[in-house]
Amino acid sequence: MKRNTATVASFFRPAAAAVLLLLFFGWDEQARAHPVDRPFSPVLRHPQTYRDVGQVSEHVSNDEEDDTSMRVIPRVNTKDHHLEICCLHANILDYYLTNILHHTNNDHAQMHRLKTNLHRISTDLQAHGCNVTQYHDHKNAVDFRTKLEKMEKMKGITKAISELDILFSYLQDYCVEPRNSTDA
Repeated sequence: MKRNTATVASFFRPAAAAVLLLLFFGWDEQARAHPVDRPFSPVLRHPQTYRDVGQVSEHVSNDEEDDTSMRVIPRVNTKDHHLEICCLHANILDYYLTNILHHTNNDHAQMHRLKTNLHRISTDLQAHGCNVTQYHDHKNAVDFRTKLEKMEKMKGITKAISELDILFSYLQDYCVEPRNSTDA
């Protein structure tokens, strides 16, 4: 009986090592295939949130005369650090949550869920170190607020909501932990 146990054990050791090796290579290849791994908020990568943002932005753009010649969300300097761009847009998201979205009164079917998800994103970003008040005086944040203040109140709100998809794209692109920052 001892001999059979030893034979079985000697068979399973190489087999287990081979399986572990295959699993390791599979995970390693998958990790290399995704250069940017983890969003700072899982809600940023959720397909339903992405659809809700697109539908709300499109709904507002279609309902009102949207001035496409002017953009209120400034373009970013891609040479800036990802976290800085992320936190800048977290500041703009905070402005949306406190000054723009509460005026909507759930005009769109997905608005309540979208507001909840955007609050979650804001909370998650702050938990990852985005101090939104630190970016209050950033040139892009000031430009954004200035452009909105120059517009008639409801036109500014409508314009900002129509550009929610742009803000969300910046958040998705820059509020991630780069793969190389987790390598040891």
